[in-house]
Amino acid sequence: MSNKIRTALFGGSFDPIHNGHIALARAVREHDLADEVWFLITPQNPHKQGCRLTGENERLQMVQCALDGEERMTASDFEFSLPRPSYTINTLNALERAYPDREFLLLMGADNWRKIDKWYKGDEIMSRFGIIVYPRDNDETLPALPYNVKWLQSPLYNISSTEIREAIALGNDIQEWLHPSVLAYIKEKELYKT
Repeated sequence: MSNKIRTALFGGSFDPIHNGHIALARAVREHDLADEVWFLITPQNPHKQGCRLTGENERLQMVQCALDGEERMTASDFEFSLPRPSYTINTLNALERAYPDREFLLLMGADNWRKIDKWYKGDEIMSRFGIIVYPRDNDETLPALPYNVKWLQSPLYNISSTEIREAIALGNDIQEWLHPSVLAYIKEKELYKT
C-alpha cells in the first residue's frame, strides 16, 4: 500500500467555476476516492484551440474564491508555466517530478473518458494513472472499467460554464449556480458581458 497522498486532478478552463464543479470534488472526497482535489486551471485546452477564454489569472482567482472554506481542495496554476497547449501527459509527468510524495489521479467526465484513446498519449495515461469518471448525462452507461478506473456515484449537475456565460451576457439570474464570492468577482470585473 502506497503512503503517497492521493491527489485527484480536476482539470478545466473553469470559465467560470460553478457549484457543480465543487459538488463533484466533494463527492470524490466523500467516497474516499482521493485525499485531496486540485483544480488544475488549464491556460489552453488542446481540444478547444481557438476558443476565447477569460484571462488565466482571473479564472484562477475565481477558483480560489469558490474554494474558500473547502477542505482539501486547492486551486492550482501549475500548468501556467508549462509549454502550451497543455497536453495532459506532459502535465502529469511534470507533476510527478515536482511532487514525488503524491499519487496523481485524473477526474474527468464520462464524455472525456469515452474519447481518451484520442488524446495525446492517451494509452500511456490509462496505463500509468488512476482515473475517476463522473456522469455527464442521465442515462450514463459505460462498459466494464479497467481496474484503475473508478466510477463516481454522483448527482448530475445540469449546467455548464458556457450556459452560465450566456446567461450573464443576457442579464439572467445565475446566483444559484455560483459561489457568492465568484459572482461578486464577475460583477466587479464585468466579466462575460457582450
